[in-house]
Amino acid sequence: MTTALPQDIATLKKKSRFQELWQGKPMRKLRRNKLAVIGLIITLLFGLIALFAPLIAPPKFNCARDLGMTEESQIYNPASPVMWKAMLAPPRTCYQTQRISFAQAPQPPSAKAPFGTVNGYNIFHGMIWGTRLVFKLAFIIVGINVILGIIVGAISGFFGGWVDNLIQRFIDVIFSLPDLVLTIVILTILRAQNPGGDPTIPIIIAYVITGWAGYSTYVRADVLKTRRLEYVDAARALGGSDARLIFKHVVPNSVATLLTLAVMSLATVPLGIAALSFLGLGYPVGYTEWGQMINFARPWLKPEFWYVLIYPAAFIVLFSLAVNLFGDALRDAFDPRTR
Repeated sequence: MTTALPQDIATLKKKSRFQELWQGKPMRKLRRNKLAVIGLIITLLFGLIALFAPLIAPPKFNCARDLGMTEESQIYNPASPVMWKAMLAPPRTCYQTQRISFAQAPQPPSAKAPFGTVNGYNIFHGMIWGTRLVFKLAFIIVGINVILGIIVGAISGFFGGWVDNLIQRFIDVIFSLPDLVLTIVILTILRAQNPGGDPTIPIIIAYVITGWAGYSTYVRADVLKTRRLEYVDAARALGGSDARLIFKHVVPNSVATLLTLAVMSLATVPLGIAALSFLGLGYPVGYTEWGQMINFARPWLKPEFWYVLIYPAAFIVLFSLAVNLFGDALRDAFDPRTR
């Protein structure tokens, strides 16, 4: 019979939560999934494109003026404040697609426009800075939805009774309407209050109103399963407040489910925003947004103008595919039924 050495016991106790998660069975299953790894790598590449957009597609015209840039080399100089301002807090003019000319007919890829032009707009600049825009909006929208979903779902499941009935009936009303239709209606109403203004805030509000309910439903289901378990009763007997019981002992059990839903939403939100711009309900003409690039390509769907559609479609399809591959694998890894 062997006994554990004191140093072995100390090593086991020193394991952090991150180490336990990384060495756990779900993460081992996730790392063995080649499609998940490929999806994660492609997603990270899009993230790097979004982060280093000012270096990949250097600012020009009004953007360069608002950044105080006098020469292009400043954007590549870490000692220059221009570089950090462009990467961390670029002015709104940087999100306006560079217009090389006013020629409506598409121009083939060249040194100035590696993806070509359409309506005079530089497709390369629009897609690179559009990646940054959709990442920013996706993380803001999903983050707010997750927070609201946790709070409302936890309250609904933990207290039950009339509170639960009231919240669930309201959620039923939201679920009874198609997401895209409801988003369009809300966005139209909000933009009517400020026509011609920046649509960023109305888009975020519209997506939050229609998006938090899904997270709330999953959190409520997990809370209903865990609120009567022994360790929750023990914490209650020790004098734990309702807020402590909810957010320390009950909600953490829903983290895996919420993480999976959040990753999947990171793929659907950019597609929805692109659809709004394609329909003319999103950003104004000339903004660096993927849906606009697709909309510009509509009159030029001819073999000789292949580049006006291929490049924007490739960005959208690759991004959606990569995030969905990783999200599906994440769900399978953390789903107890598949372990």
